[in-house]
Amino acid sequence: MIDPPSLVDQHCHGVLRTELGLGTFEAQLARTEGPPAPGTTLFDTQTGFAVRRWCPPLLGLEPHCPPARYLARRRELGGIEAGRRLLRGSGVTAYLVDTGLPDDLTGPGELGLAGDADAHEIVRLEQLAEQVADTSGTVGSFLANLAESVHGAAAHAVAFTSVAGLRHGPALAPEPPGAGEVRGAAGRWLAGRRAGDELSDPVLLRHLLWIAVASGLPLQLHTGLGAPGAGVDRTDPVLLTGFVRATAGLRTDLVLLHGYPYHRHAAHLAGVFPHVYADCGAALVRTGARAATVLAEVLELAPFGKVLFSSGARGLPELHVVGAHLFREALDRVLGTWVTEGAWSLDDARRVADLIAAGNARRVYGLG
Repeated sequence: MIDPPSLVDQHCHGVLRTELGLGTFEAQLARTEGPPAPGTTLFDTQTGFAVRRWCPPLLGLEPHCPPARYLARRRELGGIEAGRRLLRGSGVTAYLVDTGLPDDLTGPGELGLAGDADAHEIVRLEQLAEQVADTSGTVGSFLANLAESVHGAAAHAVAFTSVAGLRHGPALAPEPPGAGEVRGAAGRWLAGRRAGDELSDPVLLRHLLWIAVASGLPLQLHTGLGAPGAGVDRTDPVLLTGFVRATAGLRTDLVLLHGYPYHRHAAHLAGVFPHVYADCGAALVRTGARAATVLAEVLELAPFGKVLFSSGARGLPELHVVGAHLFREALDRVLGTWVTEGAWSLDDARRVADLIAAGNARRVYGLG
């Protein structure tokens, strides 16, 4: 067995604090723009089958039990107790938590307590800018407060994250915008903005990215399939190559999140640029029983010191469990096969497994 002793989940979200009915649970299980096909449920996905494989034993049920029975057991235990059992059964020893989603999700402290693990905050740049805009009356105060807020966040967070690619496409102009350009864009956005509006202006998105780069903290960039309806043709990480080149040598690491179905492209960029890293997490949750194939494709191109585990989980503690177990199983299957074939030694396989599972994240994010 090639089983890393600990996992650092380098990108995830909190879990919902509310009790969940069938409809709410399914909506969190697979985010879609509509209902499932007639006669099926959203459990009829790779992710849904993985939940039924790995989660029931943690709640005292047999693997693959029917969804209705599983959810009844979950309600019997209560959301808090079920969540505690699930999170502690994942084997994750540290969570890096993106706190930038609007749902009623647990923060890093609550998640760490429930999972009996360390927890650290990742600050989402766009949400930070939107919060600053809600309390800034003029363009000057907005830009000054924004710079101060990013600086303040860098003092307590372990990383920044951005969804600029999902909101505008990763092919943003790579260079920092000029001061006049930023003031003009800020004025237009603030003048037409209503409370709660998302930031999508390309100039301000670029400005945010470069403020984050100047902080020196790692910067996570969302790529690949994201929210329902996202144009997959615009989320290929290769489109970030200009920005990647422009940030080379500035001592800020870039972590390409998710990537799927362009995970090979993310792995390629991690192989070419010293400051770029590839995430291998959410793609495994999405692909379920095919996770080993996807992980092997990432390891075709990325140096082993440049690949990081994450679950990408949000809302359901089950997704934290699935992310961790699918990763462990895929890693064991891929590296174990290479050891059996004689391509790798067992010692090397175990060393690489530890790097991907935790060591690389501890180095990149300065976790000790």
